[in-house]
Amino acid sequence: MNLDHQITVKSMKPKIISLDQIKTVISKIDLINPIKEGFIAYSSGRAVVPPVGELLLDQGEVHIKYGYIKHSPCYVVKVASGFYNNPALGLASSNGLILLFSQTTGELIAILLDEGFLTDTRTAVAGAIAAEYLAPKKIKKIGIIGTGTQAKLQLLYLKEQTVCREVLVWGLNEKNLHAYRDEMEQYGFQIEVTSDIRGCLRHCNLIVTTTPAISPLFYLSDVQPGTHITAVGSDTPDKQEFDSNILKAADLVVADSMAQCRVRGEIHHAIKAKHVTEYEVTELGHIISGKRAGRTSEEQLTVIDLTGVAVQDIKVSEAVYNYLTTSKFY
Repeated sequence: MNLDHQITVKSMKPKIISLDQIKTVISKIDLINPIKEGFIAYSSGRAVVPPVGELLLDQGEVHIKYGYIKHSPCYVVKVASGFYNNPALGLASSNGLILLFSQTTGELIAILLDEGFLTDTRTAVAGAIAAEYLAPKKIKKIGIIGTGTQAKLQLLYLKEQTVCREVLVWGLNEKNLHAYRDEMEQYGFQIEVTSDIRGCLRHCNLIVTTTPAISPLFYLSDVQPGTHITAVGSDTPDKQEFDSNILKAADLVVADSMAQCRVRGEIHHAIKAKHVTEYEVTELGHIISGKRAGRTSEEQLTVIDLTGVAVQDIKVSEAVYNYLTTSKFY
C-alpha cells in the first residue's frame, strides 16, 4: 500500500514509526535516486520550501525545516537538533522527529521518531550525490575533517561512489580519532588519523568537512589543485569551516539551495566578503538534471555547500514510510 493510497483514506490513524524500525530497513531502501529527484524538483521551482526556522541556544541549536513538492502526496515538518556537548553526558548529539501530512486533507499520516537519524542519513546521501558529479575521477585519498556521526556516515555513503578506500581523518581529540579509525576500518577502509589539518589537505583530493567550527580551519594555500570539497558542517549564519578565499578561487561553486546559502553556510561568508556573487553559484539540482555542468576536468577546484534542504526530508521520509507500509511492519 503506497503513500498515494494511504492519504485518500478518511480519518486515518497516523502511523508511529520508531528509530529501531527505521534503522532496521534503511539499508534496504534506495535513497540516492529519490533525493536526486528532490534536488531537481527544488531547482526547477516545483518545491515550496520556506526559510529555515531556527533556535540557537546556549547549549545547542534547533532547526525546523518544512515544505512540499507540487503535485506530490504530502508535506513535511521536521524538527532536528544538535547539542554538541551531549556525548560527554553519554547522550547523542542529534535528536528530532519528522511529521508527514497529507497535502490533500492536511491529516497527519505518520510520525517518524528518528531522533535525528534521518537528517544525518539524508545529509550523507547528499554528500555522495555531490561526489558523483563533482569529485575527480581518480581520488587519491579521502580527507574527512571531523570524527562525529556525520564524519562516519559521509564516508559510508561515499563507498558506493568511489573505489578509493584510503582515508585520512583529522580531529583534535586523539581518543575520538582512534575510535573513528577502529570503527570505520571494519567497513573496509584504510584509515590514517592526524591532528595536522594542513597535512590532511596536502594528501587528499576529496575533502569532506563535518565540524561545527565558527572560524576557518584551513585556507586556500592548504588546498591542492584538482580537489573537491564537500562542506557539511556550516549550516547556520555563524558557522564557517574554511576561508572564503577558497570559494573565490574555485572553478565551480555549488549550493544545495541558493536561497539558504545566501544567509548561512560557506557561500554566505563568501558573498559577505565579496569573494563570490550568487550569480556565480550553481545549484546541485541543475547539475543533476543536466541543465548545468558539474566537474569537467581533473584540474578543477570544486566546492559544494550542503546546508540541508527540506526536499531531502520529504523524500527520505516518504521512502521510509512507503517501505514500512508495504512490509511486515504494518
